[in-house]
Amino acid sequence: MEVTKALAALQPLYGKDNVEIVTETGARVRGVVRSLKQTQALTRPSVKIERADGEVVKIFFSSITEIIDHNR
Repeated sequence: MEVTKALAALQPLYGKDNVEIVTETGARVRGVVRSLKQTQALTRPSVKIERADGEVVKIFFSSITEIIDHNR
């Protein structure tokens, strides 16, 4: 997914629970959006999701294929 599209889709979901992200490898991560690291010098844009078990998973925007909001 393009960085600007991923950022636009994730910004309204920041802090919300029950958000699922699907990656290029088919991995699915569902939880609370905790951090959005935008384009900064020498960093890759990424999102951090806190799963129900408390684990925080970092996902790079470039590997996101789908964002699902289960709150609807």
